[in-house]
Amino acid sequence: MIELKRTTCNRDCPDACSIVATVEDGRVTQLQGDKDHPVTHGFLCYRTSHFLPVQYSPDRLTTPLYREHLSDDFRPISWEVALDLAAARLTAIRAESGPAAIFHYRSGGSLGILKHLSDYFFEQFGPVTMKRGDICSGAGDEAQTIDFGIEDSNDIFDLLNSRHILLWGKNVHVSSPHLLPILKDAKAGGAGIVLIDPVHHRSASLAEHFIQLRPGGDFALAMAVARVLFDRGWTDPRAADYCDHLAEFRALAETRSTEDWCRAADVQIADAIDLARRLGPEGPTAILVGWGMGRRMNGAGIVRALDALGAISGNLGIPGGGVSFYFRRRGAFDVSFIKGKAAAPRTICEPLFGPELLEASDPKVRAVWVTAGNPVAMLPESETTVRALRACEFVVVVDSFLTDTAFEAHLVLPTTTLLEADDLLGAYGHHWLSAATPVISPPPGVRSDLEIMQGLAERVGLAPVMAGTARQWKERLIAPKLGPHGIVLADLVDGAIRNPLAPRVLFADRKFPTASGRVNLLTSPPPDPEELESEEYPLSLLSLSTDRAQSSQWSAQLTGPAVVTVHPDAAAGIPDGGIGRLESRISSLTVRVRHDPAQRCDVAIIPKGGHRRDGRCANSLLKARITDLGEGAALYDERVRLSAGNGKPLGRR
Repeated sequence: MIELKRTTCNRDCPDACSIVATVEDGRVTQLQGDKDHPVTHGFLCYRTSHFLPVQYSPDRLTTPLYREHLSDDFRPISWEVALDLAAARLTAIRAESGPAAIFHYRSGGSLGILKHLSDYFFEQFGPVTMKRGDICSGAGDEAQTIDFGIEDSNDIFDLLNSRHILLWGKNVHVSSPHLLPILKDAKAGGAGIVLIDPVHHRSASLAEHFIQLRPGGDFALAMAVARVLFDRGWTDPRAADYCDHLAEFRALAETRSTEDWCRAADVQIADAIDLARRLGPEGPTAILVGWGMGRRMNGAGIVRALDALGAISGNLGIPGGGVSFYFRRRGAFDVSFIKGKAAAPRTICEPLFGPELLEASDPKVRAVWVTAGNPVAMLPESETTVRALRACEFVVVVDSFLTDTAFEAHLVLPTTTLLEADDLLGAYGHHWLSAATPVISPPPGVRSDLEIMQGLAERVGLAPVMAGTARQWKERLIAPKLGPHGIVLADLVDGAIRNPLAPRVLFADRKFPTASGRVNLLTSPPPDPEELESEEYPLSLLSLSTDRAQSSQWSAQLTGPAVVTVHPDAAAGIPDGGIGRLESRISSLTVRVRHDPAQRCDVAIIPKGGHRRDGRCANSLLKARITDLGEGAALYDERVRLSAGNGKPLGRR
């Protein structure tokens, strides 16, 4: 029997694609994009199109695994034994040291809204220690909240009203593939597209102009553009009506000449003038902000500068304008019953997971429970993260595979994949909401996160708190905000629904949910990142998403050394395809060197993903540092060098 079943991808990607699965006799044989979804547009990314080998991998976990000591081998145990053991250990630690001695870490391996229920369980059980900050978007989240009072975007199809679109640090071919048809339509309609990025990538082919600035030079370029806007009178005459600190922002831009700002960004003055012209007299212009820029020590300052450009040029609150960093994917669902950090006795900063976990005291963290995450591979200072986990007496990982983090656990609990998920999804790349419904049942021995939490709740006296089927929980999360608009769960199951709470044009009344009701322009520069220039370590390490690896949780695991791409003049004499050593101040990796003359001579590009145990984890090279605001991860400020096989650093030629 052949059936076509619809679900929604729940992986960490902005598109939240609607998937049509072909199911034959209980087995998925094909995955396609939903032609009826306005954004999925009938196609899937490479990662999801090729998910079936992951779904049916022989490495898939189908039974709980346990070992008393990390030196022991895992042995399979039953769910009854696993949950009894987990309940007993967690209850004992809570009684002896208090709930703060337990750390629940949930990340973005799945963006399903029901994953929040694991937070709810541990809040009721404790509340326990939880994470703060955000490995991906903390700086940008905080920047736009400070500037605008809220972070959201114009409707994705409003780009068809733009005369110009600035892809500022955004590789849409990889990070937002379903934005491509819209951009192509906008371009066919006459919109000019500019790419601003230190890396030459495929999205350059979409742009009429490519500005390849210095890594981290985005703030300086934004200030150069602001200086041109002010000097040439290209700002919105009404900007003072809806912007606070306009004079102070202008004074900031005027602390340096346009030439000096451009020199700091390593771009031509003509580039700054061109961007100012597009933002000013030739608008409306939309700025699409890439997430990578926020992953710097001055990341919030960069995003705030781009927010300011959109504001002073009059591109906020109008069709075809806006500064788009994020779409409020959770805004339509009610999770207000979960108090989060307000209830937690203590928090651990996500980007500083390893160092802060090791330093935590009074009480020491004795147990860690990991949901939807692989912190050893996902977070900086992988070796420190490993040491921190090994210092804990009880580590539980909920996952479908033995990830690098699961290899550091005492108890591993197998959970469902995206094709088995029963959940709700919003998107952070558009405003459509949908449901994930299982297209197949999970293998025997696999449970959903909700079922795992409910099994644990039964053993610790919290069964009534967690009671309810996935459907009942979904209905509960939908009713408060979507119910008044006549939307019920069946509507999301039948097909995607545009979030009725999201305006087509954000801030159309030029009113902002800040304290003053106006845009809060930045008035001072962010701190200068450390170690931007180094003769000993001449290259900026950029670990980027690829078509095969959007993140470290569900990445294609490849064999052989990681590939690092550099300009031939930055290859330390290593031939194209040769083997070298990529070294930072804290660690090193064996790599295969790929030459690309289109890249700058000061960057080293390495793909995201890859197991630490295979020597492919780029995050093992990164020192744990946070951004200027929002406690995001400063992932792109690490300096590295290439050396030949004898280990002697040769530097740049």
